[in-house]
Amino acid sequence: MNVKDKIVLVTGASRGIGAAIAKKFAAEGAFVGVNYLKNQALAEKVVAEIEAFGGQAAAFQADVRSQDQVQTMITQLGDSFGGIDIVVNNALSHYTFNPKTRKTAWEIDWQDYQTQLDGNVQGAYNVCKAAIPFMKEQMSGRIINIVSNLIDFPVIPYHDYTTAKMALLGFTRTLAADLGSFGITVNAVSPGLTYPTDSSSETKEDVREAIIQLTPLHRLATPDDIAGAVVFLASNWASFITGQCLNVDGGLVMK
Repeated sequence: MNVKDKIVLVTGASRGIGAAIAKKFAAEGAFVGVNYLKNQALAEKVVAEIEAFGGQAAAFQADVRSQDQVQTMITQLGDSFGGIDIVVNNALSHYTFNPKTRKTAWEIDWQDYQTQLDGNVQGAYNVCKAAIPFMKEQMSGRIINIVSNLIDFPVIPYHDYTTAKMALLGFTRTLAADLGSFGITVNAVSPGLTYPTDSSSETKEDVREAIIQLTPLHRLATPDDIAGAVVFLASNWASFITGQCLNVDGGLVMK
């Protein structure tokens, strides 16, 4: 997939979609920085699994909401490996997709929105702010942000999460417009409900089945489905694609 020997950072990569993305890049020959917030053991497990099939990876702890921690992580990655080629902003504030426990429009507080904006948009901002100077210097780079198909089809109105993901898409497109002259592409991947992940573990079977029935390919997304789309957008095959949002949801959203 033309990412061999590239230096990749995947945020929130100790589990779920992030771990699958990290493994997919490593399988294609990239060196992968596995970012994690708290669970070092899980991050080291992802690194060990990558090394077991001959890949290269290292774990990097940082809270993406902290500009100082992110700057330290990016500097370590750049200094150790000579730069950074690809950033995948996958980290987010914890969220659970459970229709029975979600807050309705008349119950939700602004702090709920702020928590999701901090994890999604501020986190991506901090990572991009630190990585862009490396990419500008080498006149190339790939930034991929993970959003959600809920921004197009809020089949269940998770207000705070969906609003933050829509803001992240706006951030994606404005970055793409500003960074194209430096050979840097910026795109988004928009997953449908992805199972299994921690966030989808409380999604009831009847809800999963309802979504499956609405989906032309008649199944839910898996973490590997999302990982494949991310690696494609990071590859040379997608070198003339920027500012786009690729839905990976089996056809639930068609645009």
